[in-house]
Amino acid sequence: MANRLSKIVTRGGDKGETSLGDGTRVAKDDPRIALIGDIDELNSVIGVAIAHLGEGEVQGALVAAQHDLFDLGGALCFPGAPLLSEAHVNRIDEAAASLNETLPPLEEFILPGGAPAIAFLHVARTVCRRVERAMAGFAREEETAAFALQYLNRLSDFLFIASRFEAKRMGVAETLWRKEHSISSTD
Repeated sequence: MANRLSKIVTRGGDKGETSLGDGTRVAKDDPRIALIGDIDELNSVIGVAIAHLGEGEVQGALVAAQHDLFDLGGALCFPGAPLLSEAHVNRIDEAAASLNETLPPLEEFILPGGAPAIAFLHVARTVCRRVERAMAGFAREEETAAFALQYLNRLSDFLFIASRFEAKRMGVAETLWRKEHSISSTD
């Protein structure tokens, strides 16, 4: 592989601007740049979750998702470029369905926790929901974002299912919401 980046410190962003892939200069707080940063953050949080998981079905799906998210961030650098595809959405749908078919039905709301890997999957899910909200706003202006929006919605679902799957695999009880622990239960 050729060197993609020979110089990391360029000083090109010292005045609060950065370049898109087509050379256009934009402010670093431009919604497109903010979305790229949010996707990068999600990818990093998924990396933390992977680091706490053993090898298996969840890890494999998350590594694929990291590649999808990297591709999404890269595509966002080029205005008008297609942002993911139906194949991306189908792959995460299939991964979620595969895990979910092994799980018992939900009987109560689940709170984040139980074990570090499970908690990190929940953190990744909440970051994914934030990215999804940002993508929803972006999609109103950018018609090429429809599959990306669907993908992020499905990915957050996958992360929730993965947390349940890992709890079961690890033999860790899920942390359930209980009305009796809520201060509102005394009303």
